[in-house]
Amino acid sequence: MASPRYDFDNLDIDLLKARVSEKWNTFPADVLPAWVAEMDFPLAAPIRRVLENALERDDLGYPISPRNTGLPEVFAERMQERFDWTVDPRMTDVITDVVQGMYVAIDRYSEPGDGVIVQTPIYPPFLSAVAETKRRLIDNRLVSGSDGFEIDFDALRASIDERTKLFMLCNPHNPTGRVLRRDELEALANIAIEHDLVVVSDEIHGDLVFDGRRHIPIASLSPEIAKRTLTLTSATKAFNIPGTRCAMAHFGSPELRSGYRSIPRHIRGGIGLLGIYATMAAWRDSSDWLAQVRDYLQGNRDIVADFVEQRLPGVTHHACEATYLAWLDCSGVELTGSPASHILETQHLALNEGRAFGEGYDACTRVNFATSRRLLGEVLERIEKAFQTR
Repeated sequence: MASPRYDFDNLDIDLLKARVSEKWNTFPADVLPAWVAEMDFPLAAPIRRVLENALERDDLGYPISPRNTGLPEVFAERMQERFDWTVDPRMTDVITDVVQGMYVAIDRYSEPGDGVIVQTPIYPPFLSAVAETKRRLIDNRLVSGSDGFEIDFDALRASIDERTKLFMLCNPHNPTGRVLRRDELEALANIAIEHDLVVVSDEIHGDLVFDGRRHIPIASLSPEIAKRTLTLTSATKAFNIPGTRCAMAHFGSPELRSGYRSIPRHIRGGIGLLGIYATMAAWRDSSDWLAQVRDYLQGNRDIVADFVEQRLPGVTHHACEATYLAWLDCSGVELTGSPASHILETQHLALNEGRAFGEGYDACTRVNFATSRRLLGEVLERIEKAFQTR
C-alpha cells in the first residue's frame, strides 16, 4: 500500500485556534503563537488509527504493565534501526516524560548543594530542575561563533570541582539546534569518565536532524560512558504527540537503574494507555510521516535563515542542524523591553522569552517554525514589522 502524502501547507487557522493544547490556548485569540514546541501538522495516520480505534472500543481503561505491552522492545528496535545503538530493553523504564526523568535523576544521583553542569542557552526545565532540587548550577555556556554554537571545553574542565556530580546533556540541542559531532561527544565522555560524572542525556529531538546528519546517542560511544549515562527520549517531540505523556529512560548500568527506582513507583507516576500505543505506532509504523515532516521542516529552516539574513539586520542567527526551533540573538536591534515582549505587544505574535533559557539571554528569543509556509511567512513578517516599530 502506498504511503499517504500529508498536506502540511493548507493548515486551517480556525481549526488550529480551536485546539485546547498549550500552544494555541495560552494567549488571546488575536495572538499568533510560535513559541512552545508543538507542531501544527496533522497526525501520522498510524497514530490516528490507534487513537480512533481506542475510542471506537471505548477503550480508556487502566493500561497493563508497560513492559507487557512490548514497548521497551519497540524502543530497543528503534534505537538499533535509527541510531545503530544496541540497548537492553530490560534496562529501560517507561516514564511520564523527559522532564520527569531529569528531575528524578537529579534528585537520586546527587545531593543538595552538589554541582550540576548545564550548557546555556538551554531548555528551561534544565534550569528549573537544578534550582528546585536545591542543586548548584554550573553553567558551561555555549559559544556563538561564525559557524554556530560550540562547546567551551576549557571552561567546562575548569568549572568541575569535587562536588560536581552530574552533566546534563541536551543533544540535539534546544534551543540552538546543534547536533554534536562524534569528536565533541567523545570529548564530553572523556571528561565525564575522568571526573566520575553521571550523564543525563536528553535526546528527544534525535529524529529531527537535517542535511543528512545522524544523531549519535552518547551512550553508544563505549561501554565506559554507557554505564554512567541515563538516556531520556520520547516519540512525543518528533511525532507531535506530547499530550500522550509517554517517554523512555534507558539506564547504562544496574546501579543507575536501582538509584532511579529508589523513589517508589507511584511517586514517579504512571503512564496512560493511549501514550503507550501511540508511541508504538509512531516508532513502528510512522517513519513515512516523519520523513515528510523532516523534509518540510528543513525547508522551513532555510526560509527562516534566508529571511533573517536578508530582512532582519542586527539579528544574529545560526541555521539549526536539528529541531524546529530558531534561536535569534536580537542584541543588535534597539527595542523597548525584551524581543519577545516587544513583538507580542506590537504585533500580537507569541515567541519565547530568551531569559528563560539562562542568565544573560534577555536580548534573545526562540521561534517555533513547525507550521505551514503561509503561517511561517506571517510569523516572520510580524517579527520584521515589530523591529521596525519603536
